[in-house]
Amino acid sequence: MRGSLPERAIKMPSFTKSLLCKCGVIAQKEAPQRRSSSDTSPCGRRDPDKVEALHQILTLLVGALASEVWTQQRPSADFIVFNCRRSLSQIYLTAENVLNKHVMFSAIDQFGRAFEINDALATQCGYTISHDFWGNIDFRASLLSCYTVIVDDGHFTVTVQIDIAPTPDMSGSVRYVKAVTCPYDWSPREILCETNYMEVSVRKKIPLIPEGILQDEPEDWSAAFPQAVSGLLSIWQVVFHLPSTRKAMLVSDAQNAGYGINTTESRILFRAPYNASEAQRQNVQGVVFSTVRSTIFYKQRWVILLVDTAVACPIDDVKYTEGVITWGVPKNISPLLVGASNIKNSRVKFGVNLSPLTDSEIRNRKYVVADSNQATIVTVPLGAYGGYYKTHVVNGEHGITYSINLLLENVWEDNRWGLTKHTIIKEIKTPFERRPPIIKNDTIPLTKIFNVTIGTFLPDVELVNLTIGPVTLPVQESVKLGYTIFSVTHPNGSVTFVLKVPFGAPNVKKEYVTDDIRDYILNVTFGFKVFPSNETFTYSTIITCPLPDAVLPVASGYCDQNNLNLVVIRGNVDTNWLPYVKNLPLTPETAQRQGFVFNANRTHFMLVVPRYSTSILYEVSNKMLMGTLPLTLKDGSTGLPMHDFSISCMDPKQPIDCLPNGTMAVTVTKITAVPNMDPSQLVLRDKRCKPASVTERSATFIFAASKCGTTRRFKQTTMTYENEISYFSPGMSDAAYKVKVACEYTINETLLLQYGFDDNPTPSAQTAYGSLALVMRLSKDMPYTDFYEVVEYPVVRYLRESLYFEVELLYSVDPRLELFLETCWATASSDRGSFPKWDVVVNSCEYSEDYKTIFHPVNADTRVKFPSHLKRFEVKMFTFVQEERAYLGEIYFHCSVVICNADQLSSDPLCTRACIPDRQRFGRSVDTNHNMHGYVSSGALLLESEAGTNLKQYGASLS
Repeated sequence: MRGSLPERAIKMPSFTKSLLCKCGVIAQKEAPQRRSSSDTSPCGRRDPDKVEALHQILTLLVGALASEVWTQQRPSADFIVFNCRRSLSQIYLTAENVLNKHVMFSAIDQFGRAFEINDALATQCGYTISHDFWGNIDFRASLLSCYTVIVDDGHFTVTVQIDIAPTPDMSGSVRYVKAVTCPYDWSPREILCETNYMEVSVRKKIPLIPEGILQDEPEDWSAAFPQAVSGLLSIWQVVFHLPSTRKAMLVSDAQNAGYGINTTESRILFRAPYNASEAQRQNVQGVVFSTVRSTIFYKQRWVILLVDTAVACPIDDVKYTEGVITWGVPKNISPLLVGASNIKNSRVKFGVNLSPLTDSEIRNRKYVVADSNQATIVTVPLGAYGGYYKTHVVNGEHGITYSINLLLENVWEDNRWGLTKHTIIKEIKTPFERRPPIIKNDTIPLTKIFNVTIGTFLPDVELVNLTIGPVTLPVQESVKLGYTIFSVTHPNGSVTFVLKVPFGAPNVKKEYVTDDIRDYILNVTFGFKVFPSNETFTYSTIITCPLPDAVLPVASGYCDQNNLNLVVIRGNVDTNWLPYVKNLPLTPETAQRQGFVFNANRTHFMLVVPRYSTSILYEVSNKMLMGTLPLTLKDGSTGLPMHDFSISCMDPKQPIDCLPNGTMAVTVTKITAVPNMDPSQLVLRDKRCKPASVTERSATFIFAASKCGTTRRFKQTTMTYENEISYFSPGMSDAAYKVKVACEYTINETLLLQYGFDDNPTPSAQTAYGSLALVMRLSKDMPYTDFYEVVEYPVVRYLRESLYFEVELLYSVDPRLELFLETCWATASSDRGSFPKWDVVVNSCEYSEDYKTIFHPVNADTRVKFPSHLKRFEVKMFTFVQEERAYLGEIYFHCSVVICNADQLSSDPLCTRACIPDRQRFGRSVDTNHNMHGYVSSGALLLESEAGTNLKQYGASLS
């Protein structure tokens, strides 16, 4: 076995060897007892003097063993800290001496033998090895652990061997042996909930046999008695109480299954893992406990003891909310209170890191401990003293957790079990919380030094490298290149890193370099490492800083009767920038060919463009005509745009009319910029569409929105019809003149629609506005051929009749539009927002409760030219019930409607859903968040009941 001491290190007299025997796993000094002559157990009879001599020899052996090991290695053990913590002994190893090393713990028994503590042995024998995120190691041993030397059940010595090596094979290890002796005064029943095991120990005094003892657990007694009669003096059997049965095991079998079962001079011990096969999950006041209910049969002298060794520990008692940890532990835990009817003298102690806290310490640390008869609830604010934050990296992202080790001890007394001490140790780690660092640019351009900060981080984060441009260098190498890198520690211990890079440092990018430099660009990636886990993560940023003394060009301009005039005063960064009008580079020669005037020198340049040049972009609304001349400065070496200017001139005129039925009327004036322009040769996008009328100086087009290549688009609050008017010089395939015309239709108070148009790539554009309207009609018959006129309202209808409604989009001649009903409802007043309110169409679907709304198809006929512009539905009159009575009186109907593209519903994602595909497709051309619901309402209807009508046969009641 690795770590065991050489045989020569153990020297024992022969009489001592004969007294050492395997009476369980706990070496103890037993009190003198009388034994029957029939007891032949090799460990049964012990002379008191010899027992005392054995104890002294064992004490000397352990001391000699420790001395020999320490003499051989002579290492410094100052970093090993040991303490006695209630029913636990603790050995604490600081990270400075064990970080990035391999540590092995072994238990030393009374014979000097070493047993390596793995997970299975730790759970069965009562050991806990805990590593925190900083690299410290906390070793805890129950005072009733397997290899503890016990004196008088009041002093407990735990001896541990610690091997520390640089490699996993433990070669070259340094060995330490530490013996910790702790006194402890036990309660009659003690329950310990460690992080990896549950433990209960019970005092085993021999009681007087009261009358009726066999009635406590008669079935256990009957089953066990035959074996008890022939059994030896020892623990010999354990019975597990399962939900539907009981399961008996010999102690040896239970130990093989991972349970720890033993006895000391005055106590019986039972230890189990949380996931033991006989463990049950039990919900107590909303908290899940792992419980093992067991009875141990123990034969002693002339009696057989049945000892209840139930144990219960919480497993999901911690909740996390923003900034707070809540730990709730119920008190009345049923497996621990079987047969008890009265609980008294309950008291609670709360602590951190195995140490109880005073009330003032709890308040000062801002903990809250709320204790009641039902439960103890502890709240811990994140960051509270006693815990610690730690950095982690998950999927390459930086974040933190908070960890704290809490202790809760509940002591109570009941009329069945007497005094019980229930101790819970809870190691808590909060879920990972993303904490992206904040990168701040504190650069002052005049200093010509980039100043970048990134943070904040916990002190376990270190900046290890920088990537500037294409080069990655360790921090030390970056400093050699002239970078300044340092950290700033804040009062709360957090850290911010500061990077300073001169504008002229290597790998700082310079843009537009000629005699002057406009921008310095720092493209930097920070590389970090987290200690001691060595996790890594990176964060990047790009910082752009303009040249401190950079002066950009400035433009000014004006309009006269014939020209647009633009003057640009040069700056100090544009010596290599060239002016462009659209895609035409400006030189005196190119400008002259376009009819421009262009003059330039070292300080400024001037451009004069005729008002009706094809280079001017025209936009026409219903109020004015605006012409805009765009000018762009581009880098002469890269061709990239650097700066944009424009000048606009406005004339009050309205050459376009947008009629309500979608017809567009546009007048185009002859321009002198196109030589010998013949207005009669102007055409629309569909070149077959010619002007409706022509004069010597103008041409007028009148065309439907669905003809001549007109396109339509929806965008935000408008719907746009667009076309182009072009002029082609004889023999030329490219248009010498183009103007884009557009009619934008907004909806009045009846309906709102969104529409718009893209940037015009042609020289000019004209836009005007129109309107759309809706109407709701009530039909007198099912075929929808005869409708009520306005003068006939209010219309009187009876409850047993149906109402036939029709909603229509008026005036439009565009067959590509389709009207959809979104919601329809009825109210008792003309205010559509009033109550009571009865639903008729909901989410574009036929509303159905007792009486269903019915959609009817719309077909083309002599009255209906565009069926997609109409929707029809039928309403059953008994839909309207108020306070369980049929509603009588005035009623109004309302609908919210939307308009979509009937040809290409899929082009608008909000117009693609279908509630009833065959009869009612619906959608929204705009998001409801933009208030794009249009509304239409009916006139008043008066609901009455016919005399003598039995309303109940129609499903309504009337008083």
